[in-house]
Amino acid sequence: MRGPHLPVPGIATLLGAALETGWVGMRLAGLPLDLALWGVRQCAGLLGAAVRAQEPDGDPCGPDVPELPVIFVHGLSDRASIFTRLQNRLRGCGAGPFLTATYSPFNPDIRTAARALAEQVERAREQAGGRPVCLVGHSLGGLIARYYVQRLGGDAHVSLVITLATPHSGTALALLAPPHPVLRQLRPGSDLLAELAEPCPGCRSRFVAFYSDLDEAVLPASRGRLDHPDLLVRNVLVHGVGHLMLPVHTAVVDEVRALLVAAVRMSPAA
Repeated sequence: MRGPHLPVPGIATLLGAALETGWVGMRLAGLPLDLALWGVRQCAGLLGAAVRAQEPDGDPCGPDVPELPVIFVHGLSDRASIFTRLQNRLRGCGAGPFLTATYSPFNPDIRTAARALAEQVERAREQAGGRPVCLVGHSLGGLIARYYVQRLGGDAHVSLVITLATPHSGTALALLAPPHPVLRQLRPGSDLLAELAEPCPGCRSRFVAFYSDLDEAVLPASRGRLDHPDLLVRNVLVHGVGHLMLPVHTAVVDEVRALLVAAVRMSPAA
């Protein structure tokens, strides 16, 4: 008996998935079929996106709550929707407004994306009366946020950086990937990672890095840790959660909320 006919994925879908890991099968290994297909659709949807910032409709924290802007930076093969559940859970926590910085895979350079993020942070601070900003980055987005804070003076404007499933020391998977510029930067020992490992004494931003022992994109899992002698870092190991699931995992979402509640209390506006 023949099984149901499945549509053949288009070239954009396959290319989008390949951008993340270089091998579609390896990228989706261990994920349920519905999550795997969702991830591929997310990859395809990124192609052609322009650098921009977008804000959800309405102020999630209400007009009477002091603003602590939170800027989300997604990964290479994701879109702003990866943070939807997290943002919904953060409503009423005292942080906001919520912004999402996006970038194009056709302008693929972490340094360039970090400079675009710097402009977004500047605009967010102006709208919030000069208050500090919190950054939340998933996967590649965490490296973009980190580069901005460490190398572009962002620590003067950012009080807290939260990274989710970010390959802080690169990933062995990038060694198998096509020669895409960003994927070269994710290879262990790359020039960009060496630059991030350089001294940055006096960095004022705090970091919290969530990483998983079941992350199929960050290999080995220990490369999701952020270990730097000049940074104030708390590493949080999450057990049994895949790369795409970390930003929507209930325990992680609740912990991020708690971190932002604490950041609001510590902010100058409070």
